[in-house]
Amino acid sequence: MLKKRLIPSLLVRDGRIVQSVQFRHTNVIGNVITAVDFFNGWAVDEILILDVSREHTGREEFLDIVDELSERCFVPLAVGGWITSIPEIETLLEHGADKITVNTHAFRNPGFVTEAAKVFGSQCVVVSIDVKRDADGAPIVWIDRGQESTGVTAVEWAKRAVDAGAGEILLTSIDHDGMRKGYDLPLMKSVSAAVSVPVIAFGGVGHWSHMVAGVTEGGADAVSAGNIFHFTEHSTKKAKEYLRNAGVDVRDTFFYRVSIPRRPRYKHY
Repeated sequence: MLKKRLIPSLLVRDGRIVQSVQFRHTNVIGNVITAVDFFNGWAVDEILILDVSREHTGREEFLDIVDELSERCFVPLAVGGWITSIPEIETLLEHGADKITVNTHAFRNPGFVTEAAKVFGSQCVVVSIDVKRDADGAPIVWIDRGQESTGVTAVEWAKRAVDAGAGEILLTSIDHDGMRKGYDLPLMKSVSAAVSVPVIAFGGVGHWSHMVAGVTEGGADAVSAGNIFHFTEHSTKKAKEYLRNAGVDVRDTFFYRVSIPRRPRYKHY
């Protein structure tokens, strides 16, 4: 059986890490490079970085960040945001990404997922699904950074995405995002049971026990969080230890000393 993965997520808007609360990015937290150095130090399993900028004008700066991260990253780096073409995927991979994460364009054009999987392999293609419950409690997929309802349920779109070639699903509850009350476990459980590929749970972690529940109750293959890792000392180490002590099969935690350059290329450092 594959070990469960711990994946810190970095939301980057205009070059800076931001805090997300139900997809509203109100607080600038800090610097991407510093965060990754801490994550690397405790050997997380992967790192996810998403460009949540409202405009596409700062792409070169974002690519510079991906470049810098890839040189310092000891684990796979998944990158998403504003991806709409095969050349854009090629560019991100050339800059050091190991996987790409697609959301809105994948929903509007599932053939893009198929094409990307054929060119780069399904293991490279993560389809991100953002979900908000409607008035009746149905888990509906929203796109365009949580601005547009599709009217399609999460399970329905997850199945279609996997059929199209997605190798993983990143499943986010907009309702739970930043609320610190845990994942939407019924949502995670329903999607995990419906697809044959790994599901990454995201949105709502306020305590390490929420991650345990994501695996044991939600059926997730990996657990991810953003805000909590930026405000808790040695956070990824503590999360790993909590998961292991709760009986979740995760990789051991190893400490690496990371040399932090005095003058990194990343201009916001």
